[in-house]
Amino acid sequence: MATVGRPKRGVPEGLWIRCPSCKATVFRKEAESRFNVCPECGYHFLLPARERIRQLLDQDSFEEWFTELRPKDPLGFRDRIPYAERLQAEQAKTGMADAAVVGKGYIRGRPVVFGVTDFAFMAGSMGSVVGEKLTRAAEEATRLLLPLIFVSGSGGGARMQEGILSLMQMAKISAALGRYDQAGGLYVSILTNPTMGGVAASFALQGDITLAEPKALIGFAGKRTIMNTVRLELPEGFQTSEFLFQHGFVDRIIARKDLRTELARIIDYCEH
Repeated sequence: MATVGRPKRGVPEGLWIRCPSCKATVFRKEAESRFNVCPECGYHFLLPARERIRQLLDQDSFEEWFTELRPKDPLGFRDRIPYAERLQAEQAKTGMADAAVVGKGYIRGRPVVFGVTDFAFMAGSMGSVVGEKLTRAAEEATRLLLPLIFVSGSGGGARMQEGILSLMQMAKISAALGRYDQAGGLYVSILTNPTMGGVAASFALQGDITLAEPKALIGFAGKRTIMNTVRLELPEGFQTSEFLFQHGFVDRIIARKDLRTELARIIDYCEH
């Protein structure tokens, strides 16, 4: 019997996602129930900052700090579009003021100062606001004598649109972490995919304990950049968390589902 005029019933958009590692088509809700991890091969998809906070910290325990900080355009930078317009577009897309969120929370009842960078906002690149937030978080951890945890998801490194003002954030955060270390603080750095550029060259690889998610891309310059500049072919698996673990740059590789438990264990071990 003909069904004249009946609209075609398709699959609603966004129900499925394709895993870039095993190429499997995965039910989105199933991946999300596993904290954005592929159920077929264990590939770790990007996890937004707010989801990262919900995963690692006790429910409703996070108190966000320094929400009044907003990025500016001190250089009047323009590439394809003006930097000021790009910032507005990124803020509208992500609902974030900039690429970093910091504050105080609890991990299984243990108070911590927590910061996370989000790849969704300009590839998690480090501008002045990101640097200022992370620096203030380290200073507050020093003042409160609390463990400090930073989760790095920054593929953009220093933000070119802010020039030297962005590059100086590397030294500023490093100096704050140095003072925190002198005060006897515990700094745990968690590297996720990707952690690159000035972020990897500064605070991300300065942890007292450095953890990484499986198969994360971690390094300074990318493979194509190295080939195009110094004409070197990198070893297989170079700039992965597994390679860095083998060569002593990462202390442990921990799957996302186990991070919360391991962080609580590390705090207990180091604080007592």
